[in-house]
Amino acid sequence: MSIVVRDVLEHELDSVLALNNAAGPTILPLDAARLRHFFETAEYFRIAERDGNLAGFLIGIGSHAGHESSNFGWFRERYPEFFYIDRIVVASRRRGGGVGRAFYADAQSYAELRYPQMACEVFLDDSDNDPVLLFHGSFGFREVGQHVMPATGIRAAMLMKPLCSHAWIDQTYGKSLPNVPWIAPARVPPDGSLASRSTGTGP
Repeated sequence: MSIVVRDVLEHELDSVLALNNAAGPTILPLDAARLRHFFETAEYFRIAERDGNLAGFLIGIGSHAGHESSNFGWFRERYPEFFYIDRIVVASRRRGGGVGRAFYADAQSYAELRYPQMACEVFLDDSDNDPVLLFHGSFGFREVGQHVMPATGIRAAMLMKPLCSHAWIDQTYGKSLPNVPWIAPARVPPDGSLASRSTGTGP
């Protein structure tokens, strides 16, 4: 069956929370308040469905956001503009089935119109991180440094992927992207805070 990637709905937050907190040590735990904050502020918060069931989710944040994360802060100290993947979680029974690649392709199609690069991190203290690093490397991410998270002591490889089409898009359209359905923002949070940045004013 096909994978469907779409915006998260409010009534799905409990299922997303359970999926996050069952993901194991490679994903930091969340509480309901933190997840609600993402729902209200993140410009990219999408789920994947397979066979009508929740298969995973991805939360992405632009470098302009007021995001409290030491990893996000590490990138912001070094790079002026980027799209940050805060977390991607795939249900254990769906791993290896293409859900992660579907998410990254969808996130890149959103980010490349708006940012010059994508950033994320992979925790290095887990003995089984080689498949995760290989997955990101095969998708064009490269390590640009390492960071130890003060709150947890976890060491992370900081990864960056240049989005080569962004320069031409930015020079040609700036922030006024054409108003066509496939360019529409991945989502506009309930507070509407990203509407002016993410939607085009072209024809």
